[in-house]
Amino acid sequence: MQETTTLDSLQRPLRDLRVSVTDRCNFRCTYCMPKEVFGRDYVFLRRDQILSFEEIARLARIAVGLGVRKVRLTGGEPLLRRDFEKLVAMLAAIDGLDDLAMTTNGALLAPEAGILKAAGLDRVTVSLDSLDDATFKAMNDVDFPVGRVLEAIDAAAAAGLTPVKVDMVVKRGVNDASVLAMADYFRHSGHVLRLIEYMDVGASNGWRLADVVPAAELVAQIDAAWPIEPVAPAYYGEVAERYRYRDGAGELGIIASVSAPFCGACTRARLSADGELFTCLFAGRGHDLRALLRNGADDEAISAHLRTIWSARTDRYSELRSADTIGLEKVEMSRIGG
Repeated sequence: MQETTTLDSLQRPLRDLRVSVTDRCNFRCTYCMPKEVFGRDYVFLRRDQILSFEEIARLARIAVGLGVRKVRLTGGEPLLRRDFEKLVAMLAAIDGLDDLAMTTNGALLAPEAGILKAAGLDRVTVSLDSLDDATFKAMNDVDFPVGRVLEAIDAAAAAGLTPVKVDMVVKRGVNDASVLAMADYFRHSGHVLRLIEYMDVGASNGWRLADVVPAAELVAQIDAAWPIEPVAPAYYGEVAERYRYRDGAGELGIIASVSAPFCGACTRARLSADGELFTCLFAGRGHDLRALLRNGADDEAISAHLRTIWSARTDRYSELRSADTIGLEKVEMSRIGG
C-alpha cells in the first residue's frame, strides 16, 4: 500500500485508531466506571445504536487509506462483544494495517487468547492495578480476584499475543503502595509493566490533582529498588516513556499525561461504539460517522470527511490542563476506551 500521511493543524500525523466495540464492562473500576454513576439503572447503548463489525471494518479500512497503521480494540470490555474474534479477523485482513491490538481487563481473556491469536490479533494490553487482592477488588469493585487476571496474562503469552503489556493506573492513597510489588513481579517476565498517572478523563471519577502520583516520583521509587535507564521511543507518538532495568530484567513504561504531557506527538483518533470519532481522549464532543455509514455515503465521501476532521484538529488538552480546564465537558473513558 502506498504510504499516506494525513496531518492535523499542528502537523501531527494520523497513525493510530482506537476502536471501542462496546460501552459495557463487567468491572466498575472507580477511576473509570464508578458504581455511583454506572449503576443498575444506567442506560447503555442499544444494539442498533452500536456499529456492526462490518461498519467498524469499513471505517478502519478507510482510515488505513489516510495513514492509520495501528488499530487497538477497546471498550468498555471488548470481550463482552459476542463473536468478537470475527471482527478481529475482518480487521486483520485489511491491507496496510501493521498492528492489531486489544486492551482488556482480562476477566474473559484466558479461554479466548488462542482463538484471538488465530483470528489475527497481534498483541494485548491487560489492565491490573495491584497484586494485592483486597486493593484490586476494591478498585474493580466487583470482587474480581488478581489470580484470574494473572492466569489471563499467562494465557495471552502462551498464545503468542506478545509482548503483553500490563497497565496499572496509580492513584495516591489507593494503590500506590503496590507499585514496587508489581514491578518486582513483572521483572524477568517478558511482559512490560506500564505505570499510568491517574487522569481526569470524563466527569464521573472525582479526579483531583492531589490523587496523582507524578511520573518522576514513580521513576525514583523504581530506580531506588532496581536501577533503570531511559530507552529511546520505539516509534513517533509512543505514549509511554520507556525504561529498562540495568540488570537486564526487561522494560518498564511510564505514561505521564498529567505531569509530562505528550500532546505534541499524539497520533491517535478514537471511535466510540456508537460511531462517534473523537480526536482527543479529553474531547467534549465527537463527530458522527454512523450517520454517514447508514445514510449511504460512499468510501470517498467518508474518507474526505475523516481527512477534514483530522486536518482541523487542534487538541492539546493535557498541555493546557489548569484551573481553566476543570469542569469542562469531557467524554467518559468507558465510551472511547482510554
